[in-house]
Amino acid sequence: MNPQAKLVFTTSLLLGTTITISSNHWILAWTGLEINTLAILPLISKSHHPRAVEAATKYFLVQAAASALLLFSSMTNAWYTGQWDITQLTHPTSCLILTSAIAIKLGLVPFHFWFPEVLQGSPLTTGLLLSTAMKFPPITLLFMTSQSLNSTLLTTMAILSAALGGWMGLNQTQTRKILAFSSISHLGWMAIIITYSPKLALLNFYLYTLMTAAVFLTMDSMKVLKLSTLMTSWTKSPALSTTLLLTLLSLAGLPPLTGFLPKWLIIQELTKQEMPLMATAISLLSLLSLFFYLRLAYCSTITLPPHTTNHMKRWHTHKPVNTQIAILTTLSIMLLPISPIILTIM
Repeated sequence: MNPQAKLVFTTSLLLGTTITISSNHWILAWTGLEINTLAILPLISKSHHPRAVEAATKYFLVQAAASALLLFSSMTNAWYTGQWDITQLTHPTSCLILTSAIAIKLGLVPFHFWFPEVLQGSPLTTGLLLSTAMKFPPITLLFMTSQSLNSTLLTTMAILSAALGGWMGLNQTQTRKILAFSSISHLGWMAIIITYSPKLALLNFYLYTLMTAAVFLTMDSMKVLKLSTLMTSWTKSPALSTTLLLTLLSLAGLPPLTGFLPKWLIIQELTKQEMPLMATAISLLSLLSLFFYLRLAYCSTITLPPHTTNHMKRWHTHKPVNTQIAILTTLSIMLLPISPIILTIM
């Protein structure tokens, strides 16, 4: 892709996100979301492969439907209350329509169908943007309207997302699809807590972004798109495979890694809200996604297939260290001990 075009699209993404997260008016928030959608489409379809064009078309149609619903929800609220302010969403029908619109934008169950397909048709770097940066504006809108949302509906969606995200990822062999179902499962954890503790949902999103970015960039560096490729990557870059193992276990939420922190706090908050059944259900459902993270970790470090390369394992490579991956991986593994400081900041 032309560097100038890439710069324009990246700047538009930043602009769209900034407009949405800093606006108080529904029309401005909607404009930001539209700019975001239009800026990411060329990045999805830049390879001109039929699969990429199909992914871009699916993404456009789904996001257009969600934006129309969001606009309809805000207009309904303005019609009944005379308010265009995002925090003044009080009409129950508007709240329901908004929850559906944002669930479509995020890819929450039962509106998850588009996300794995779009991610599978995109390059890994665009997949990273779709899984993290593109989720930030809708999460911010949920955060701003959290006091008016229907907690029963969100809890139901959250439990279903954790279940389906884990269940459907079990049988996948494509790493991008596995990461898409991992994203759906993590969104379940954010959705279940957003009405009770919005700040905790945001903390979960930030830590999820850190860990997912580390995994995507590592896979992009090793050029891994399938599990079979992941199996042979150990001989080419053992150090990177080892850090990938730890990052995947952190994404699964195992102590003493960073990913354990949001899950621990969410279970604690759900127990305080007298929802022990929901806390138990979502904890048990996270075991499903733990299985496919372990499978990825097993493929990346423990298996050596019979057709492996014959040269020695290269612990000392002449390739320069990727600073981004080094920083993100360190943060993805080692933040749990400083959790009191993180909670003080939050």
